[in-house]
Amino acid sequence: MSKEFTLQAESRSEQGKGASRRLRRENKVPAVIYGAGTPAQSISLKHNELIRNLQDEAFYSQLISVNFGDRREIAILRALQRHPAKPIILHADLQRIKDDEVIEVHIPLHFLNEESSVGVKVNGGTVSRILNEVVVACLPKSIPEYIEVDMANVDKGQIVHLSDLKLPEGVSLPELALGSDHNQAVVAIH
Repeated sequence: MSKEFTLQAESRSEQGKGASRRLRRENKVPAVIYGAGTPAQSISLKHNELIRNLQDEAFYSQLISVNFGDRREIAILRALQRHPAKPIILHADLQRIKDDEVIEVHIPLHFLNEESSVGVKVNGGTVSRILNEVVVACLPKSIPEYIEVDMANVDKGQIVHLSDLKLPEGVSLPELALGSDHNQAVVAIH
């Protein structure tokens, strides 16, 4: 984990469409925080603070400290509802995290050496990305910011599968636990 994300939150008791619209007019985002054996709680977040954090791709998969004045909870972003035409966040779902429970998180893939790979530079192939992110299972302290896929030695006609990814210690791919027929292709050079 490389960066700390923090959101200021306020508890809210009013619920429904009218209450949500009033919050949005005040430049706030209605949200809910749930999980970790605690009842769900309706909250509101500052819209500008949320938008600023969303510009960092790591925000979608890293731990977020949600501050309620004197109280602090650790959560992860699970769902985000955006306006279809305007740059406005309509609703957010945050899931509380326990330090000792394994969680599944979507992690982005970063492709390295695509243009200088053997299959592209020497043999004139083109890179075809099949996945942009993978689901990993790990403890919250082990969540990687991203997973690198090094394409330097990939030749034309070769495919990089999930089993070929180099994962950090303590991180696994639940898809591979389902069997060898779930070893999905990640990227190929044609």
